[in-house]
Parts: sequence; structure tokens; C-alpha cells
Amino acid sequence: MKLRATLIGFTAILMWSFLALLTAASGKMPPFQLSAVCFAIGSIPGLVVLALNPSRLALLKQPAKVWVTGISGLFGYHFLYFTALRNAPAVEAGLIAYLWPLLIVVGSALLPGERLRWYHVAGALAGLCDTFLIVGRNGIDFNGAYAVGYGAAFLCAFTWSGYSLLTRRFDAVCTDVVTGFCLATSILSLFCHLGLETTVWPATGFEWFAVAGLGLLPVGAAFYAWDYGVKNGDIQILGAASYAAPLLSTLFGFAEPSWRIALACLLVTGGAVLAAQDMFRRKIQPPVAAE
Repeated sequence: MKLRATLIGFTAILMWSFLALLTAASGKMPPFQLSAVCFAIGSIPGLVVLALNPSRLALLKQPAKVWVTGISGLFGYHFLYFTALRNAPAVEAGLIAYLWPLLIVVGSALLPGERLRWYHVAGALAGLCDTFLIVGRNGIDFNGAYAVGYGAAFLCAFTWSGYSLLTRRFDAVCTDVVTGFCLATSILSLFCHLGLETTVWPATGFEWFAVAGLGLLPVGAAFYAWDYGVKNGDIQILGAASYAAPLLSTLFGFAEPSWRIALACLLVTGGAVLAAQDMFRRKIQPPVAAE
């Protein structure tokens, strides 16, 4: 059960790997408008499930803290991420924001039933080095003039890691509630768009296809898979494995082979295997003979 849930959670990482590629293909739609449209699309599968099974609507009745955590996680992360990109260079902002997998691994020690081992931290740090290689391949130059953007990126990392860790504590809450999180995030993004941006719609059918792909996968199904994975799977392995996203994103962007790519592959693979030691040990442990 735990292995299956962990693998489902990993599919979210795979889907997030297409985020940059699909975003680039979606045209010039402003970020908050794109977020509003994509989260609306992302809520459709959940709405279909609820329409086919009206009895599941009762599962949306949750304590306020569940809704505050979910909406703050999804909308708060994207609001801070867009703010970071508007106020700092994308490379530095992305690198800071991608501290969240390490924060998940370290923060998991505070969760009931979890223990933080040296190999969990080592695996996450290997992934962080992978991110330095990929995100910072063209150089990194931190500048105090971008303090607002850097601050937003740090808050971004803490927001998503906090959301993921708190979601684990709400393990009794059904994943159907993510539909409500997506709808609320879409509505809040729409308000931000109307107040801060000029509306720009996709110019071609291909761009519309990319927007639909974003809504159905990295800004849709990925959040359902992540919710199920962190609630029922191994959150420490998922945290360390999340560093595969920038590497896979680079590979899916058809990057040319280089020593950086090879070393990044080694780091992220080795880090994930190292962090997964507990799961491997459970799989190979011989059954206890009956007395």
C-alpha cells in the first residue's frame, strides 16, 4: 500500500517535469490568467467524479483548517512564485524556490511515526546539488537589488513544504477535496489577473492544446496524485525524489548531452536511492517464521 502510494506521488513529479515545456508552448498568456484557466481545467476531473457520485459531495465538508491549508498551499505557492519571477532573475528565484524538497525531508522528522535518518538528508542534499547544476548552468549572481524576489522565493519554498507536511497530518481527508482547492485557486488567480494583468488569449490551436495539457497534468492531476502520495506514501522518499523534476524538465526540453546532465542524473538517481533505503530494506526483509 505504501509503495503504491509513493509511486502515485512520484507521478506528480513526472507531470511537474512538463511544466516548463508546456508553459513555454502556451504562448504569452499572463501568469495569473494562465493559473486561473489551468486550475479551472484541473478541477474538471474532480467535478466529473462528484457529478457521477453525488454522495461524495459530503467529503468536501471539512474543517476550516483543511481548506485554509489547501488553498494557502496551492494559491499561496503560485502567487509567491509569480511574485519571485517578477522581482528577481528566473534562475536565482527558481533555485531558492526549489529548497522545498529539502525542507520536506527535514521537516518530516516532526510528523508522527516518521524518523529522520542521515541518508534521507544526504539524498535530499544530493538532489539540491543536482538543482544547482541544472538551474544554475548559465551562472548564478545573487544581487541585493532583487531582495523582494528572493524573499518571495524563500516563502514559496516554505509554503509548498509546509502544505505538503500538513497534508500528511490530514491523512483521513479524502483526495476529493483537492477539487475544491483547485477551484478556489482558480477564482483567486482570476481576481489577481483582473487587478494586475492585461488579458491575452492563446493565438493558435497548438497554444490552446498546451494550456489544456497544463491544466490536465502539471496543474491538475499532479496535485491529486501528490495529495494521495504524501498522505499514504513515504513522504521522505517523495521529498528527495522531487529533485528529479528540474532534471527531467531539462531532458524533456531536449537539452544537449553534457557533463552537467550526466552528473545531475547520477546525483538525483543516487540521492533518491539513498533516501529510499527504508523501503528497500522492508522489501528484502525475510518473513518471520511462525512459532
